[in-house]
Formats: sequence, structure tokens, C-alpha cells
Amino acid sequence: MLTAEIPADITKIKHRVMFKLTKRQLVCFGGGALIGVPLFLFLKSYVDVSIATTAMMLVMMPCFAFGLYEKGGQPLEVVMRHMIETRFLRPRKRLYRTENVYSILEAQHQLKKEVRKIVRMD
Repeated sequence: MLTAEIPADITKIKHRVMFKLTKRQLVCFGGGALIGVPLFLFLKSYVDVSIATTAMMLVMMPCFAFGLYEKGGQPLEVVMRHMIETRFLRPRKRLYRTENVYSILEAQHQLKKEVRKIVRMD
């Protein structure tokens, strides 16, 4: 008898395009290959092959990370943007400020009183 595992949350299903990889993974891996392979071919004529291979892997690793890494259903660039915003762009200390509705109503009441006084004078 054939059995198939069905995930509880249907939104977590990802469409696989080729080689059991998603479109995002294929694009990221292809971009890494487009950068890494020419770099390897260029460097192997000037330095040792192991150094050229290491340089190629170091250049290709961020592309692979962008294709594979997900945290909480969000891709790596979204996670990195949130980290940069919280670390560097937004203030560390955020003040808690409340809006006192009573004081606003009181000020509005005072303004209405002043308007009535002005209207009565004319």
C-alpha cells in the first residue's frame, strides 16, 4: 500500500521546479555559479588550484545561503533587513508615551468656552 505524508499546514508546501529545488533556490544557485566558476577559471592560472577553489567557495556561499536559509518562513534577506533595522537604524531606547485623551478633551472644552465668550462679545 502506498502512503504519502501530508503536511498539516498547506501553506508550507513549496513547488519544486527541477532537481527537487524551488525557483528561488535555482536562481540563487545559478547566480552563485555565474559568479564563482569564472572567478575560479580566472584565478587558477595565477594561483594554486586549492586557493582558487577556496576563493570560489567563499564567493558562492552567500548565494547558497540566500537560496537555502529561512527563519520563520522568511528568507535570509528579510531576516537580515530586520536585524540591521533593529541594530543600527532604529533607536535602542524607545520611550513609552501615552496620549492623554482627558487632557485633549479638556483643552477642547476650554477652546469652546473661549469661542463662546468671543461670540457673546460681538
